[in-house]
Amino acid sequence: MTAAAPLPQGPAKVAAVRRMFDAIAPRYDLLNRLLTLGLDRRWRRRAVAELRLPAGARVFDLACGTGDLCRDLGAAGLGPVGFDLSTGMLRAAQGHRAWADRPAPLVLSDALRLPVPAHSADGVTCGFALRNVVDLGELFAEVARVLRPRGRVSLLEVSEPTHPVLRTGHRVYFGAVVPRIGGLLSDRAAYRYLPRSMSYLPPADELLAMLAEHGFDAVERRTLSGGIAQLITATRRP
Repeated sequence: MTAAAPLPQGPAKVAAVRRMFDAIAPRYDLLNRLLTLGLDRRWRRRAVAELRLPAGARVFDLACGTGDLCRDLGAAGLGPVGFDLSTGMLRAAQGHRAWADRPAPLVLSDALRLPVPAHSADGVTCGFALRNVVDLGELFAEVARVLRPRGRVSLLEVSEPTHPVLRTGHRVYFGAVVPRIGGLLSDRAAYRYLPRSMSYLPPADELLAMLAEHGFDAVERRTLSGGIAQLITATRRP
């Protein structure tokens, strides 16, 4: 059996991620619903609720993709602005049948270099993209820059269950079933990469410590749906 190629790093990772999401954009929503059995909708609503922001608050959604979180933020009475480095994803967001009812500004941008002033957001969200950035420390520093003091952050990401039986089942599903279904309905290489990209994530305690080091307190991590997803929330220090 041939060993898998090393995962890309640095600028090569940025280029690979952009190409991959451009390629899978047309069927991205369909695969999300199918592969999570619809649980992704519940997770996003939880992420929005945990912002605990008043109506009208401005929220930057990083790596917004096809706009799912932007639409949920708008439905909650918040004012979303979406940022993504994939033009394919942003086009898919604008073409979504619900976009006309609840549009939001969309910006083509790397999440590490947002084209906005300091302290210009009340909240920041990111759905399942922490493992796709080049440097998490740079990401958290940029989030701290754009958030106002006491602003909130709510980050969704994949995770692995701690229960041995659930962990084994999850590894089989995420490592074998997801690439097979993704290959049938979308881009095979992309859906092989996505499970492997979990290795980019540091352990949970390191991830929380990084947020604290970059200006956040009240840092919390909650596991969702038996531990197959995680929600990390924090508040920007004054």
